[in-house]
Amino acid sequence: MPFANFKVPAGSLDEQQKELIVTRATELYVEIYGERARAATMVLVEEVADGGWGIGGGVLTLARLREPAQD
Repeated sequence: MPFANFKVPAGSLDEQQKELIVTRATELYVEIYGERARAATMVLVEEVADGGWGIGGGVLTLARLREPAQD
C-alpha cells in the first residue's frame, strides 16, 4: 500500500490545501504504479504543534514561516 506522510505546522494549511495535498499525492502514486494504486493509497497530513519541530538548529514556528524570505 503506498503511503505518504506530510508533517506541517498546525494552522498553516486550510482544509482545501490539505485536500489538494491528498489528491496530488494520490495522483502521483497512480502515475507511478498505475490505477490499481488509487484505492490502496493512504495520505496522512499531520499537523505539528507550533514550535514542536526545528530546522537548522532552530525552533520552527508559524510566525517564522510567515516571515518574508531573505536573499
